[in-house]
Amino acid sequence: MDADTLRATQAPLKDKYRQDATAAVVTLKASGDLDGEGISCKVDTGRMLVDAGLHPATGGDGMQACSGDMLLEALVACAGVTLKAVSTALGIKIRKGTVRAQGDLDFRGTLGVAKDAPVGFRDIQLAFDLDTDATPEQLATLYKLTERYCVIYQTLKNPPPLTLAAA
Repeated sequence: MDADTLRATQAPLKDKYRQDATAAVVTLKASGDLDGEGISCKVDTGRMLVDAGLHPATGGDGMQACSGDMLLEALVACAGVTLKAVSTALGIKIRKGTVRAQGDLDFRGTLGVAKDAPVGFRDIQLAFDLDTDATPEQLATLYKLTERYCVIYQTLKNPPPLTLAAA
């Protein structure tokens, strides 16, 4: 897809959302089944079922997906797609590249071993390794706009209210 095609595809959507802000609000959903043996949750991705279980650092055998890995994978996917869309819109050619995310967890928190250990990631790093002729200024703009428009990045950086309730 080139910049003109991207603009042509997005223009009617942008116009629609300018006219009716409520049309831009879409509820995304996820669900998982707790059926079966063991400590796992089968998550429906819309394309396939992913069997998520305990990370080996909490007693898992490593045969199931780890939800922490899945969170980082979602960040990589969103940041990669966002960077490609922004680079397309700006006319910055990316020949190839790699998106990497990593985060540090202290499993003492989730296992209840140390009350001062956080439950969750202490920090997350996102990095791009791009094969491009973009100037340093273009890359700075590309990274700034990717950060600004990446849904998962912004959700992690500025968490929304989160509630837990019985269905």
